[in-house]
Amino acid sequence: MEKNSQRLIPLIVTVGQVVIFPYYIIWLKEVSMSFTLFAWLFAVFSFSAAWGFRTYSVKKPDSSAYISAIYSGMGLVYIAAGWMVFPVEMLPYAALLMQIGLGFLQGYFRAWHIQKPSYRVHAVHHYLLVGIIMIGLSFVKIFSPSIFLIFFGVLLFISGWWEWRYRKGERKYD
Repeated sequence: MEKNSQRLIPLIVTVGQVVIFPYYIIWLKEVSMSFTLFAWLFAVFSFSAAWGFRTYSVKKPDSSAYISAIYSGMGLVYIAAGWMVFPVEMLPYAALLMQIGLGFLQGYFRAWHIQKPSYRVHAVHHYLLVGIIMIGLSFVKIFSPSIFLIFFGVLLFISGWWEWRYRKGERKYD
């Protein structure tokens, strides 16, 4: 069971990130208030993702120890985005911090994931699952993207907890 979770959690995370992306875009556009700010927030996300990718790449030895914190951190960012209750003037600043955090975490996760032997299999399953899920979601009436953001955030947080629990048990027998 634990070996399956080690293989399946990265697939769930990558598929979930793509499926949640349209809802996150809607949320970010609402928070941005202008296209220029929207574009800048995406640029910040990209730079942060490159920073996260580079951070993992430099660490080399077994940097898997942090992956449960990465899952939980991404989950907390999505939950915060879904439950965000800031005054309108503060929203762009909060979104900026979230973009920096989420970009870094996703870049780190991506660098870690491509090093795994199951990455090639995940790539194929990823495209199939995203297609099926997006068709399914097209039939769901959505009142607010924050419902999906919170749901995915909770799923990531649980994945982080599960991974941490597995790693903790693994260290116990070393």
